[in-house]
Amino acid sequence: MSLVDDRALRARPLRRGAWLVIVAAALVFAGLAATGALAGSYALAGFAIVAAAALVAMRIGQTAARISPVLAASERGGDPLHAIVSGLPDPVIALDRDGRVVALNEPARVLAPALRQGEPVTLALRMPELTEAIDRACTRGEQQRVEYSERVPLDRWFEAVAMPVKRTPDARSPDLVLLTFRDLTPLRRVEEMRADFVANASHELRTPLAALSGFIETLQGPAREDVKARERFLAIMQEQARRMARLIDDLLSLSRIELNAHRRPDAPVDLIPIVRQVVDGLQTLARDRGVTIEIAADDALMVLGDRDELVRLFENLVENALKYGAPGKRVDVKLSRGTAANGQAEAVASVRDYGPGIAPEHMPRLTERFYRVDVRESRAQGGTGLGLALVKHILNRHRGRLSIESAPGEGATFRVHLPIAMPRPSP
Repeated sequence: MSLVDDRALRARPLRRGAWLVIVAAALVFAGLAATGALAGSYALAGFAIVAAAALVAMRIGQTAARISPVLAASERGGDPLHAIVSGLPDPVIALDRDGRVVALNEPARVLAPALRQGEPVTLALRMPELTEAIDRACTRGEQQRVEYSERVPLDRWFEAVAMPVKRTPDARSPDLVLLTFRDLTPLRRVEEMRADFVANASHELRTPLAALSGFIETLQGPAREDVKARERFLAIMQEQARRMARLIDDLLSLSRIELNAHRRPDAPVDLIPIVRQVVDGLQTLARDRGVTIEIAADDALMVLGDRDELVRLFENLVENALKYGAPGKRVDVKLSRGTAANGQAEAVASVRDYGPGIAPEHMPRLTERFYRVDVRESRAQGGTGLGLALVKHILNRHRGRLSIESAPGEGATFRVHLPIAMPRPSP
C-alpha cells in the first residue's frame, strides 16, 4: 500500500472519531456543570476548546480524502494528468484548489527540490508574487502571468504562468491550477551584456572624440598662430583618430564573425605559414620593444579555417605578448600536435611572454569585451579592449578553444586549440 492510500484510509476514521469526541465532550462537560464540579463558564470554555480541536482534525481528514484519490492515481501512473505533466520539458506543477501539489515533473523537482506531493506549494516556493498569482488564478478563474527572481545561490529570473483547469467539462469552477515555469536567466544575461556593450562602446568612442573636439577648439582659438603647439596637437589628434579607427575596425570585425558564427570554415589551411607571416609583420614592434620572437613548429599543421580570421587571431595574441610582456625579453611561439579530451587530434599553438603575468582574479574575464587588466596601460599601448574577445569568437566559429595559464611574475601563456583537418577520402 502506498503512502497516499494509507493516508486516505486514516482520514475516514478520523472524521468519524471527531464527531464522537465532540459528542462525548458535550456529555462530560454538561455532567460536570450539572453536578457543580465545574463552573458553567469553565465547562463551556473547555468544551469549546475540545470541539475546535476535533473540527480542525476533521478538516484535515476531509482535505486528505479529497486529494488522496488524485495523488493515488498519480502514483500508480494511471492518471492522464500525471502522464501529461511528466512528459513536458519545462517545469510544471499541478495544484488543487487549496494550493497543494497534485503532480509535478522532474524539471520542477530540479527547480524546487523541496516540493512534495500532497503538501502546499508555498512550503517550497515562498515568493510572494508567485503565491499571489496562484491565489488570483483560483479565485478569478483566469490565467495569471508573473515574473520573479531568486538571489540564492545565484541570480536567476523566471516567468511563471498559473492556468486554472477544469478536469471535467461539467465542473462549475476549475479544480486544478497548472503552474508552468520558464527560465528567463539567459535572456536577462543577454540584455545585460547588450547594455554593457553599448555603454562601453559609447564610452570608448566618446573619449577620443572629446579629445579631438577640445584640440580643434584650441587650434581655432589661443593656438591659432602657435606653430609648435599646432604640431603637437595635430600629432595627438592623429593618434586619437587612429584609436577610433582601430576600435571601429574591431567592432566591425566582431560583428562579421558573430554573423557567420554558425558557418564553420571548410577550407584547409596550414597554421605554420600564417604564424610566420604574423611574426614577420610584427618584427618592427618587436625591435622597438627589444623583444625577440622565437618560433618552434612541426612540419605542417592543417586545419579547416578562414585564413584572414586566423591571421587576425595570431596578430592579436603575438601583439599582446609584445606590448604587455617585459621589454628586453622574448616571446615564444610554439606549434605542435596534440590530443583533445575526446581523443581527436588537434593543433596546439601557444604564445608565451615573460612579462609581469596576470592575477588569478582577472583570468575568468579576459575574453570579455572591453575588459582590461590595466585600463591605463592598455590605452597607452593603443588597445581597444576587444582583442581577446575577437580571439574567442574566431575560435568559436572554428570549433576551437582558448586556454590561458599565468601567474604574477611568471608571464602568461595563451594556447589555441583547433581540430586537425582530416584528409578527404579520394573519390
